[in-house]
Amino acid sequence: QVQLVESGGGLVQAGGSLRLSCAASGRTCSRYTMGWFRQAQGKERESVGAIPWSGGSTYYADSVKGRFTISRDNALNTVSLQMNSLKPEDTAVYYCAASSYGYAGIYDYEYDYWGQGTQVTVSS
Repeated sequence: QVQLVESGGGLVQAGGSLRLSCAASGRTCSRYTMGWFRQAQGKERESVGAIPWSGGSTYYADSVKGRFTISRDNALNTVSLQMNSLKPEDTAVYYCAASSYGYAGIYDYEYDYWGQGTQVTVSS
């Protein structure tokens, strides 16, 4: 079992930055692909990006490419999502997830463990 806890959400103005963190416990996350998803009110959950444990390329959704960066610290069992140049359309609940697959999956059914989510609100 892996427990995931997100932190760092909040309210920010458009153009601002936030850094989300996801702390894993229970098992080391070094052998899990770690993904970030988000769900805006009234919309389906969507992939933001994912960083595989296998050393493959990090995936980013087109909507966040160039603005968001995912990083991981296996020694600290954490993964982060740095969000820059935030837009109102980035407003959503952001979820951290862990997958035993060795690639950067973009579908939520590819992930075994989920955090509780953290709210990010970007004002215009």
